[in-house]
Amino acid sequence: MNVTAYRRGRTVRTIAASIVAAAALSLTAACGGGGDGDSDNAGKANSSATAPASATDAQGADKAEAGKENQAGKGGQGGKEGATGATGATGVKDAKSQTEKSGGGSESEPVGDCDINKTAITVQNVKSPVNHMLLKATNKAGVDCKLVGYPGLKFGAAAQAATPVNEDSKPQAVVMLAPGESAYAGITTSAADGSGAEGGKVDSLEVFIDGSEDPKPVELPGGSVYVDSAAKVTYWQTDAQTALTW
Repeated sequence: MNVTAYRRGRTVRTIAASIVAAAALSLTAACGGGGDGDSDNAGKANSSATAPASATDAQGADKAEAGKENQAGKGGQGGKEGATGATGATGVKDAKSQTEKSGGGSESEPVGDCDINKTAITVQNVKSPVNHMLLKATNKAGVDCKLVGYPGLKFGAAAQAATPVNEDSKPQAVVMLAPGESAYAGITTSAADGSGAEGGKVDSLEVFIDGSEDPKPVELPGGSVYVDSAAKVTYWQTDAQTALTW
């Protein structure tokens, strides 16, 4: 009787231990399944979080690439416009060159010396300075001309040499005359203090201008003028006041 009771008690303990073990095993399995689920959920969450970031990066890359293309396009267009501008400038230059070659350019013919036969020359007395006269030359030609240097003067038929020039009166540039314009030269006929030598009255005057071989006779005011060794003439000037400065 005691043996049987003992065996029954042992059996009951064994069964109880098995049940406990089975329960523990089930609990462990449940915990393990929950861990896998959490890992999957975490992975999905990470994937969800990563996907938008990747899409954003892709969009940013696309925009950057598009920006590069736009810049390249603008650069190309600028280069094209620059090339067009250069071509235009070359065209203008070539056109100007062709115009000049064909005789339609702005280059003018060189201005020649005034022709004495187309130049009106007169002489007159002046009140100041004393013992001075004013020579005037007017361009009567239909083109521009130049008066180089100074007029050559021959007072009287017996004159052996032209009247000397006053070197202090030399201008900075040659006098240019358009049609109808005039140039002037001042003439000192004699020394104001009477210090001149070989003085006397003359009744004729001949004027030479540069570029002309023959002189032009000019009528003297009053028919005659007193001339001595102090006589001088200035270079051609553009105005009468300057011509009478010396």
